[in-house]
Amino acid sequence: MSAKTHEVLVSPHPETIVGPIHEYTEEQAAKIKDLREYAHSLLLPPTDPYHPWELRWLNKPDTMTRYSRASKWNYADAQKRIKATMEWRREFKPDLIPPEEVRIESETGKIIINGFDRDGRPIIYMRPGRENTETGPRQLRHLVWCLERAKDLMPPGQESLVIIVDYKSTTLRTNPSISVARKVLTILQQHYVETLGRALVVNLPILLSFFYKGISPFLDPVTRDKMRFNPDLLELIPPSHLDADFGGDFNYEFEPTSYWDQIVAACGIAADGTRVEKTKDESKVEAGALKETSEENADSDDTTPSPTISSLETVLEEKLAGVSISNKNVDVDAAPQPALVTVS
Repeated sequence: MSAKTHEVLVSPHPETIVGPIHEYTEEQAAKIKDLREYAHSLLLPPTDPYHPWELRWLNKPDTMTRYSRASKWNYADAQKRIKATMEWRREFKPDLIPPEEVRIESETGKIIINGFDRDGRPIIYMRPGRENTETGPRQLRHLVWCLERAKDLMPPGQESLVIIVDYKSTTLRTNPSISVARKVLTILQQHYVETLGRALVVNLPILLSFFYKGISPFLDPVTRDKMRFNPDLLELIPPSHLDADFGGDFNYEFEPTSYWDQIVAACGIAADGTRVEKTKDESKVEAGALKETSEENADSDDTTPSPTISSLETVLEEKLAGVSISNKNVDVDAAPQPALVTVS
């Protein structure tokens, strides 16, 4: 086992091959394009302060594809789903939560983001036994903040994450109530569709098995299928990225200040919840990327304007550009491909 470290792993192992690979038929690509046009028709007016952030979310490469897959390619259902999420995001503003608002929730390490699985999915560790605050809205906002940061850390082409729930030292007092769990499930299943890659539960005592029986009726069948109890984590996560508590070689020692500072810096989050300002050189790189996106949109007859705020890209994306990670993500606006869908 390696020596103890406070370093947070914010990029996958260099030899990681990002998966799963999603390829779309001509018909599916057309539905994705139609959904994009529909969602942009719902955009807030440019005068609304949240407009740039809503546009940023809509223009992410995985937004339309996730909602299309989640609806099982039923266009009317996809419209309903994405409209509901847009309304929720306008109220909750998950991409603008100031770090200091939720920082106290991270002080015991009950939810931390650290490492990646073999497919390049960011890992969120949840340890209910380390609960340190009373049940309230801030707990939920902290969880959403963590989901947003995990998405920031996803390598290009990756659309999902891994959640490991460790029940070691968890008691009836520290375990979340079924009502809180239902709220969490609602957000995950309705507003972060196709984002959960795996949910791995370890060290679950018999005393708390009733908890999963209680929330089972509220689990979407797809979500339920992604859950595993006491799996061999080394089959799913490389030893260098698996916490030593679970048999890995990554001997991470949680320290609240260094952990928080590393996550905030890696994701480029400013004090007000926006993104850090770019240097002149970074702005040039971003301008080039936005120009390329505009050209792609023009080729696909998508006339939606690209975001103009200077902080659309994160510090992490620049770092990932230098990491050698194989990526077979497909551009859904490119020429139609043969019918083939591969989903893990």
